[in-house]
Amino acid sequence: MTQNSPLQLSLPVHLPDDETFKSYYPAAGNDQLIQKLQSSAAGEASKPLYLWGPGKSGRTHLLHAACARANDLERRSFYIPLGIHASISPALLEGLEQVDLVCIDDIDAIAGHPVWEEAIFDLYNRMAEHKQGALVVSASSSPSEAGFLLPDLESRMQWGLIYQLHPMEDEEKLAALQRRAAMRGLQLPEDVGRFLLNRMARDMRTLFDVLDRLDKASMIHQRKLTIPFVKEMLRL
Repeated sequence: MTQNSPLQLSLPVHLPDDETFKSYYPAAGNDQLIQKLQSSAAGEASKPLYLWGPGKSGRTHLLHAACARANDLERRSFYIPLGIHASISPALLEGLEQVDLVCIDDIDAIAGHPVWEEAIFDLYNRMAEHKQGALVVSASSSPSEAGFLLPDLESRMQWGLIYQLHPMEDEEKLAALQRRAAMRGLQLPEDVGRFLLNRMARDMRTLFDVLDRLDKASMIHQRKLTIPFVKEMLRL
């Protein structure tokens, strides 16, 4: 969750410590987006940032990474996953204009909910007026296609920087898996990585979760990652 943010209501979210910019493998075409996110985390951005892409495309990882970078720089950050908006209150947004970095994930989840749309619109305005913090939001579609009822909210989002998150090619996914494994002290042979790409769901969230399971299994059984071992552990 957010660090050093006593102004806010509690939020049942824990930021994973392994989702950082270092552990993120950028697909071709995403370099400028990464740079802008890093600038937002460091307090060097002048406009809100809106990034969009399909589910499990790495949007959440990037927002987590931005918060982690801000915290490393001793800047206050706050992460809100609006996929759980039904279990939280818009009052959570009050006072966030005083936070250095606000990251709102799945903002299109509240499209069609007038109370939430008004609250997000007010936050955009307060942060613009306060000029202290940076605002980063993610969605599964562009602002014009997200289905917001409030025209002014869509207009505010259009005013900022908008980036589409480009998907990874298979070679990039393999490299990302091997980087993730290496950061855990685990060797992922190329043939095993390609086996996972061919046999599992191809989104990076699923692939990383599978790799985490294999990492634990490898430590428990004291075995290296081989295709037979992977088949055994995943019951393939």
